[in-house]
Amino acid sequence: MTSSIRKSICLLFVLFQATVMAQQSDLHPFNCFTVIAGKNATTDGSVLFAHNEDDYGTRIVNWYKVEHHIHDSTERLTINRDGTSIRQAVETNAYLWLDMPELESSDTYMNEYGVVIASDQCDSREDNPELTEGGIGYWLRRIMAERAKSAREAVQIGGELIDRFGYIHSGRSYFIADPNEAWILAVVRGKHWVAQRIPDDKVAVVPNFYTISNVNLEDSSHYLGSSDLIGYALAKGWYDPKKDGEFSFRKAYSSPDKLVHKSNISRMWKGVNALAMNEYELDDDLPFSFLPERKVSLANLMDLLRDHYEGTSLDLTNGYQKGNPHFTENDPICSSTTQYGFVAQLRNYLPVDIGAVLWIAPYRPCVHPFVPWYCGLTSIPGPYQKYPLSEALDNHFNPPADLYAVADTLAYWYFFNHAKEIDGSYGELSPKAIKKSHSFERNCIRQQSALEREILFKHRKDTAVLKQKATEFTSEAAVNVLKLFK
Repeated sequence: MTSSIRKSICLLFVLFQATVMAQQSDLHPFNCFTVIAGKNATTDGSVLFAHNEDDYGTRIVNWYKVEHHIHDSTERLTINRDGTSIRQAVETNAYLWLDMPELESSDTYMNEYGVVIASDQCDSREDNPELTEGGIGYWLRRIMAERAKSAREAVQIGGELIDRFGYIHSGRSYFIADPNEAWILAVVRGKHWVAQRIPDDKVAVVPNFYTISNVNLEDSSHYLGSSDLIGYALAKGWYDPKKDGEFSFRKAYSSPDKLVHKSNISRMWKGVNALAMNEYELDDDLPFSFLPERKVSLANLMDLLRDHYEGTSLDLTNGYQKGNPHFTENDPICSSTTQYGFVAQLRNYLPVDIGAVLWIAPYRPCVHPFVPWYCGLTSIPGPYQKYPLSEALDNHFNPPADLYAVADTLAYWYFFNHAKEIDGSYGELSPKAIKKSHSFERNCIRQQSALEREILFKHRKDTAVLKQKATEFTSEAAVNVLKLFK
C-alpha cells in the first residue's frame, strides 16, 4: 500500500470517527481519568500522578517551556473574556506547558518547583452561581502554576481566586501534586470549593465526578474550602441532615446524573480494583482513597492509562475480536477521545530539575510510549510546536486559521495518524505497535536510571549542568520517538 493511499484511508477514517464521536457525544460527554499515589504508597518513594486527557473532536497539543519571569510592577493580567484584570505577580515560575488551543480546561502544567496541575470535568448542580467581574475559568490553573511553590500553596491561591471572582464552568476537580504531597481541589460553579489532601500511604482514583465526600475544615492540614459549604447546601435544599445523615460534598454538590453515569462508575471501578487491597463490585460505594494491594510503580500507572477493561465483564470486544475497544458503549480508560496521557514522577530526594519528570504518551497511551520530559529542560524540539511560544501565550483562544491543517512538520499529527490507522484494524495492527512502544519505553526507563546515577555522582549541585543534561535527554527521547512512528 502506497503512502498516499494510506493517508487517504486514514483521513476517511478520521472523518468517519468524527461523525461517530459527534453522535456519541450526548451519551458520553466526558472521559478524563486520574490516579494519584502518595509518596509512601509507591515503589520509588515518589508522588505519582497519572492522567488521561480526553476531549471531543480533532485537536492538537503543543509542548512549550515558559521561562521564569520578573514583571514590571504595573503589569496586569487579564483573566477572562470580559477583560477583567488583576495585578501580575512580581515573579512567575518557569513551567512546562501542554497547550490545547481553544479549549478552556485541557492544559497541563509542571512548574520549576515540580508542581503539576491537570483536571477532570465534574459537573455540579449549581444553577444560580455568584460571579464577580465575569468570574474565572481558564486562567485559574495557569495562575496556580505560575505562582505556587507547592501543591498546598497552589490550592490556597486557587481558593482565593474562586472566593474573589467565582468559577465560570459547571464544576471541575483540579489535581495538584508536588514531590511531597498531592491535593484534589473540587470547584463548583460560583464561589464554592473544597480541597482534600491525599494521604501519603494511599491512592485516589477519579473519573468525571467529585470524589471528595466527608469534609472537616477544622483539620486544615488535610482539608481546605469554603466556610459556608454545608450552610449553602442546606439553603439550596441539596442536603438534609435528617434524611442524608453525615454531610457528603459529592452527594450535595454533584450533578446527580454524573454520579450514576455508567462510564464514570466503570472507569473508577476498574482503577480502584486494579490497585486496591479490596475487591469491589460495580454497585459498591467506591472510596475517596485506599491502601494499595502492593506499592504502586510507574509502570503500573502507565498500564492503567492504557486499559480497555481487558479481562473483565466490561470488555465488549472479547480481546479485540469483536471490534475496536475505543468505540464501545463501555467507554474505557484509554478511549477514542484520549488526546494525551501522562504519569508525573515527583521525587523529593533528587534535585527538582531531574527529580520531577512528566512521562507523556503523546496521543494514545495504549499504542504510544510514555516519553520522559524533565522539569529542568530549557527548550523543546521544534516539531512539538505549531507556532512560537509568544503566539501561544497571546492567542490560546484565537489561534491561526490553519490550526488543524494536517502537516508532517507537527509531531502531534505523527501520533494522531498512526493511532487512527491502527483503529482501522485494531486487533490486527495493535500488537506490533504495542510491542514497539513498550520496547521504547523500557529503554527510556533504563537510560533514565543511568543518567541520574551519573548526574548525582558528578553534578548534583551544578544547576546549569542538571538543566543541560535534562534538556539533552528529553530532546533525544522526543526526537527518537518521532522517528519510531514516522
